[in-house]
Amino acid sequence: MKLADATNSLTRVPHLTLLRMALAMVVAVAADGLQLLLGPFGWEGLNQAVDLAAMLLLSWILGFHLLFLPTFVIELVPLADDFPTWTACTVAVLIIKKREQRNHPLPASQPKPTPSKPGQKIIDV
Repeated sequence: MKLADATNSLTRVPHLTLLRMALAMVVAVAADGLQLLLGPFGWEGLNQAVDLAAMLLLSWILGFHLLFLPTFVIELVPLADDFPTWTACTVAVLIIKKREQRNHPLPASQPKPTPSKPGQKIIDV
């Protein structure tokens, strides 16, 4: 695989579907909830691992967005990880991406997936 192909796959902007939005919210709420359960000062290494996993998973599900970086940095501050920052960031990214998607629909070269059989559902992850 060429370097350009690898870069394009990392910076792709996937089409937002209801499943993608739900998965992103589950990841964000789970990360914030887990950090709240871990406590403000204990398990510091695990808190950073949860933050890294949340950022990587959200970037994979929704595509990379610059708002994920300051959220990751804020989560490194003690006591700040008790606030639902991943959830708030994910809601903001979803709003921004949904607005962009509405203003700039998919180009003709990237058609929306359609079911091959009537009544069949498309699951896009």
